[in-house]
Amino acid sequence: MKVSDAFILHQGNGFELYNMNQSENSDILFVSRTAQNNGVVGAVDRVGAVKPFPAGLITVALGGSVLSSFVQRKPFYTAFHIMVLEPKRQMTFNEKLYYCMCIQGNRYRYSYGRQANRTLKDIDIPDAVPSWVNQVTITPITTRRAASSPALSGAWAEYRMGDLFRFVKGRRLTKEDMIDGTTNYLGAVSENNGVRQRIEVAPEDMSPPNCITVNYNGSVGEAFYQSEAFWASDDVNILYADGWTMNKYNALFIVTVIKANRYRFSYGRKWTLEKMKESIIKLPARPNGRPDFEYMEAYIKSLPYSDRI
Repeated sequence: MKVSDAFILHQGNGFELYNMNQSENSDILFVSRTAQNNGVVGAVDRVGAVKPFPAGLITVALGGSVLSSFVQRKPFYTAFHIMVLEPKRQMTFNEKLYYCMCIQGNRYRYSYGRQANRTLKDIDIPDAVPSWVNQVTITPITTRRAASSPALSGAWAEYRMGDLFRFVKGRRLTKEDMIDGTTNYLGAVSENNGVRQRIEVAPEDMSPPNCITVNYNGSVGEAFYQSEAFWASDDVNILYADGWTMNKYNALFIVTVIKANRYRFSYGRKWTLEKMKESIIKLPARPNGRPDFEYMEAYIKSLPYSDRI
């Protein structure tokens, strides 16, 4: 069946976040076209007589991160180019999640230049939900860390990325040469820690772990910490610590800083290896001018859910 057979499609609000009153105490969420954090970019106050959409509906991004689909657990408003799906029949939370995954499975058909405004309603989805969907137990992630995040403080300084990292270029591998296996294959994607699929790779051909991978093509500027050996495509640059000790905590801090530079690049303006080496990033600094990697590690360890890393 089509999406429109299972859901009533509502146009989103088309609000802009900078025109709204943001409030950490509000129960009304603001959903944008991002693929992160359930599509939520903040909490906002009620907008006059405009009723927020009720909790339990599905939001689908028609542009940006096209077809990113999420079940919203609280009332919400939306940005431009968001469609809101209301089930035509009673659905469990698990069933809604299942259909979100079915819709997202069609993302490869789209790009930033090809949006889903006119075609979402005609996307094919399964007629029935498999029985196992409602048998799966979804356990919320818990943390022993405090709910509030500490403030960043201290001195920061600028560093050339080529002075911090040893760079390795990913290697091209054609589909014809890929065999299903257990080794992570990294592509220029924005999700799943950069892992596109798992393939068979000889141990001597794997890239060592404990490094940061950054997409120079595709989803340019997406960065991830790799804790397992892998094969990276030629759309990915691999960054190993040069003169300092990397671990998953300080690496995740630096990953966030690197990703903050994504706006400088795009599919048409790639973050090549040469440009990346010359790029400047800001990091916490020690009095002697060296990056304060100990502070970065301590900061990440203090965050909520850091005990689940």
